[in-house]
Amino acid sequence: MRICEIFRSIQGEGLQMGLPTVFVRAVGCNLRCSWCDTGYSFEGGRDMSVDDILEEVGDCPRVCLTGGEPLLQPDAVELMDRLLSMGRSIDLETNGSVDLSGVPRDDAVLISMDWKCPLSGSTGSMLESNLDLLGRKDQLKFVIGDEGDLDYAVGFVRSRGLDSRTNVIFGPVGGTVNLERLVYRVLEEHLDVRVLPQLHKIIWGNRTGVRGHM
Repeated sequence: MRICEIFRSIQGEGLQMGLPTVFVRAVGCNLRCSWCDTGYSFEGGRDMSVDDILEEVGDCPRVCLTGGEPLLQPDAVELMDRLLSMGRSIDLETNGSVDLSGVPRDDAVLISMDWKCPLSGSTGSMLESNLDLLGRKDQLKFVIGDEGDLDYAVGFVRSRGLDSRTNVIFGPVGGTVNLERLVYRVLEEHLDVRVLPQLHKIIWGNRTGVRGHM
């Protein structure tokens, strides 16, 4: 696998926010979202075998496989299978444009899938078939940049009844701004979705790859 970085920190977003986690960030992405904050992972990195990655992950019980888009890596599923065999839980962060049918169907795998709003410039790149693969343990994230994005996200969730099928998360571009507006709209629309910041940006700002002690 081509790996950008491996580091231990806390999960900064979603259902597992705040939990100690080892992040395995793969190189490469097939999308170019306007607000992307991990563009440094699109190129470079180092080639690592699955065994090398597992050795560097260490004994942390939670692993976040992220990118870029980790499912572009041919060994991604093998890595997940090996982690599961070791008793680890996995948070798979995917942009929603790659088929999820090969992801292990295991209670210890949380699929964290994005659905791109118009401001991203990537709307239309996701596979609607992936929505049917999300369960109650998984999460579907909308990164919202303006009122148009918010209208789009509300309409998309409501038209498909997604808030009754999986955990839906609304978060602002930048991770911490305009949260109040999102809260008011969710309450006005009577949607059963979470409004969440990015905890790592509250703590460290826009620094990337923030490490704890491995």
